[in-house]
This record gives sequence, C-alpha cells and structure tokens, in this order.
Amino acid sequence: MNDQRINSLVKVTSMPPVHGDTDVYLILGDPIEQVLAPEIFNPLFARFGNDALLVPVQVAPQHLHAFVKAAFLAKNIKGMWVTIPHKVSVMEVLDRSSDLAHLAGAVNAIRRNADGTLEGGLFDGEGFVRSLDYFGIPYAGKKILIVGAGGAAAAIGASLVQPRATGCAAEVALFDPTPGKAAEVAARLQLANTARVVALSSSAPEGFDLVVNASPLGLKMSDPLPCDVDRLDPGAALVDIVMKNYPTPVLRAARARGLHAEPGFEMLIQQAHLYMDFFGFHEIAAALRQDTRTIRQQIYPQAMLDESTETGQEFFATP
Repeated sequence: MNDQRINSLVKVTSMPPVHGDTDVYLILGDPIEQVLAPEIFNPLFARFGNDALLVPVQVAPQHLHAFVKAAFLAKNIKGMWVTIPHKVSVMEVLDRSSDLAHLAGAVNAIRRNADGTLEGGLFDGEGFVRSLDYFGIPYAGKKILIVGAGGAAAAIGASLVQPRATGCAAEVALFDPTPGKAAEVAARLQLANTARVVALSSSAPEGFDLVVNASPLGLKMSDPLPCDVDRLDPGAALVDIVMKNYPTPVLRAARARGLHAEPGFEMLIQQAHLYMDFFGFHEIAAALRQDTRTIRQQIYPQAMLDESTETGQEFFATP
C-alpha cells in the first residue's frame, strides 16, 4: 500500500454501485437503527473498487437461526456482521469459530468459506482494548467492572484477560440483572487463567479502576444509568459502548465529576481492519492499519469533533 493510495482515503458519502453480481454482506441486530458499520464499510468498498455492499437487517431473536441458515443459501451473500442481541445465540449455527470466540462464547462476524462452512470471528474485545490504548486508559493490572453479560461484554472481558505484551487486567467483574448470566460468562472467562474473573450481584462501582457499560442501557434516553456514578472512585475511568444518543447520560454524569469518560465509537474504528481481513478485503485492512482518520471523521458525532477543537485533542491521529 503506497502513501498516495493511503492518502486517497477521503470521506465518501455516496453509496457504492450495486450490480447483479454484487457481493452482499448483512449486519444482523434487533434493534438495528443504531449500527454504524454501513457508514464505515460501504464507502471503503466504493473507494477501493470492491463490488460489495453491507446492508442492515432487523431480525427478531426467535427467527435468528432460521434466517441465518436461509440467507446463506443465496450464493451472493458472503458474510454477516452480528450485533445485539445475537452475538451469543448465533454460535449455534456455526461450523467453527476462533479461539477467542470460543472463550467469550460469542461472535460478531460470520463468513462462508469456500467449502460452504460457516465460520465465526470476534473482534469487539480487541477493538475495545485498542480503544483504551488510544484514549490513554490503563487496563493492565487494573480492576475492571463490566456492566452487562451479553456478547459484547463477554468479548471485552475475553480480550482483557488475554496475555499480551502490555499485560492483562488483574480482575474482571461482571454484573447482569439476568440471574446466572454473569456467572456463566465469568466461569468461561476464568478458563483463561490470567486474571481473576468474578460475577457480582450489583453494579456498585466502588474499588474499580475502570467501569464499562456493555449493556443496552442508554439506547433509550429514559433508561436508568448502568451504575451509580457518584460512587465511582476518584481517578476511575468509564467507557460506555452505547453508540447512540451521544453523550449518553452516564457519560455526562461521569464527566460532570471530572472523570475520564469515553464512548464506544473508537472500539468500532479499532476493529475495522480485523473485519476487513476476516472477510478477505486485505488491501482495505492494510490501509486501515496505517490510517483510520477517514472513518473517524465519518462516524464521530459532531459533538466529539467540537470537543477536539475546544480541548486541542487530536482525534484524528492514528495511535
């Protein structure tokens, strides 16, 4: 990938052309209106000359398995992105998945291989950890509370307990109001044997260095806060991966206390190249590994761009 091609990654607002032999990718969720992936990947397909299109599809949980099996009968449907609430349950229809997906018990991408088998990948957690690096939020050796125990929460927890050069979390705690759900995820993550993983009976944030909202709370402005922000320790950080209604109420409350609080947009940006490699778009992946400024400009809310101007923070730098 030469510098001229990388520098040509400019914001593209038009949809890529659709032909009779266009490769179709779907993003499955319920709800679906909050997803940002089509705004990222369709312009990239067009910019790099790939005859491909990513389309959001709302699928109710009770129809998920039947839909996935039926959709992949179409030869030009090559893969799927997966979002809430399907990341865990969709694993039942896969032939195989990555080791990280097995640990988390969730996937957020499915591809059809040349032999017709369905394979799952998981990138949420890796994107999240990279976003912590981007924002300068430490996690190695820290105590981390994850509110929620769905697919995204499991993915984040799995990546936080993975051994890496920079270290892993010292403790990951999960809370979910559904009885037994957090305990099930905690037991699976503990198999990594690199960090203490526990399930909690409340989302009380005292004693934690980082609190992550990986629950749906915040998708609706009327939702309660995922935790009592007044009880966060001084110096604690908070990340809310809800990418709607920015700034979410919990972000506003944490920032009002002067805490370091960030949304989940960067998590999506930092995993974009992993999606592209998984689906075979290696040229796009190579470009994104070197420069993510274009997609950051595309999906960051205007309020975040205004913040960067006011604070002098360089949001568009590639870490």
